[in-house]
Amino acid sequence: MKESTLLIHGGIDGDAATDAVNVPIYQTSTYRQRALGENTGWEYSRTGNPTRAALEALIADLEGGTRGFAFGSGMAAITAVLSLFRTGDKVLISKNVYGGTFRVLDKVFKSFGLGYALADTDDVSALDVAITSGVKAVLVESPANPLLTVTDLAAVTFVAKRRGLLTIVDNTFMTPYLQRPITLGADIVVHSATKYLGGHSDLVAGLAVTNHPEIAERLAFIQNATGGVLGPFDSFLLVRGIKTLGVRMDRHVANAEAIAARLAAHPDVSRVWYPGLKDFPGHAVQFKQAKNGGAMISFELADGKDHRAFFRALRLVALAESLGGVESLVCHPASMTHASIPKETREKVGITDRLIRLSVGIEDADDIWSDVENAIRKA
Repeated sequence: MKESTLLIHGGIDGDAATDAVNVPIYQTSTYRQRALGENTGWEYSRTGNPTRAALEALIADLEGGTRGFAFGSGMAAITAVLSLFRTGDKVLISKNVYGGTFRVLDKVFKSFGLGYALADTDDVSALDVAITSGVKAVLVESPANPLLTVTDLAAVTFVAKRRGLLTIVDNTFMTPYLQRPITLGADIVVHSATKYLGGHSDLVAGLAVTNHPEIAERLAFIQNATGGVLGPFDSFLLVRGIKTLGVRMDRHVANAEAIAARLAAHPDVSRVWYPGLKDFPGHAVQFKQAKNGGAMISFELADGKDHRAFFRALRLVALAESLGGVESLVCHPASMTHASIPKETREKVGITDRLIRLSVGIEDADDIWSDVENAIRKA
């Protein structure tokens, strides 16, 4: 099946018990067992639930993996993946990684002896040098949050495999509709499914996919043992959201391309980060491994402009955490998504107080631009 069809019919299509065209919400915690040691394949919903299983099969199909796992949040998915490692191991992460990923490594896993280091994953030679004793994996976001840094995923996975490392790719910004890291060599893909996959800002969820049977078995054990699973109702909502992912992403991207071009030409905007712009440093790599530049834009206002006044002036675009909903959302990374990263580290990688991140929604592009342009003028 082609991608747009797979979004609708992938995984477990419908319900075998009733021939319903949609997988029902199996809102149950437990299942009747026929006899001791005899059941229908379902025992307890932390271990497995038919609605969640349909979602997990769907994301595995979409990412080109063999098995998927659904969690209560994107951070729960990342936590489960990081739990694959042991005391003394080390993970290399993209230098402008999502603040929550940095926080869980720095404030939680470091206490258990799992180390980390920031790396220029967009510079494969520098990455190779950064692989020192104890490094077991590379965790990459491409494009990275919030500076949209593009990493050559095929090149990174080649280096990682040669050095005996796992490659973990956070594919939240792109989704499997626009980019499929496993086909480029990645071992594990994670998503904050709260974002584009859900698409409507009405659920919190995380997903992980792998194509390695051994990793899949270990993740299944971790998922069941730690219990951070996604409930059946949110699993149902997420399957429903994924069905419209293709048409939504097409509109998101078309709007983002229009807004990015206008921002780049605006005299009161000093810089725009968007992989879809031809002069963006990672443009060529982005279009080699993904369909287009996605729908996330970051930009800085010119000197003399007040970013606080910009946020106050917005009317249509909401100042809010998160991204990827049908509505346009804007955030201030330095004080919101990346506040957990020390200021010195933030500024070193380019996350300044003037940086603004825009998640372009599917409203009319002219309405989005009118609101953003008015806010820039009032800043």
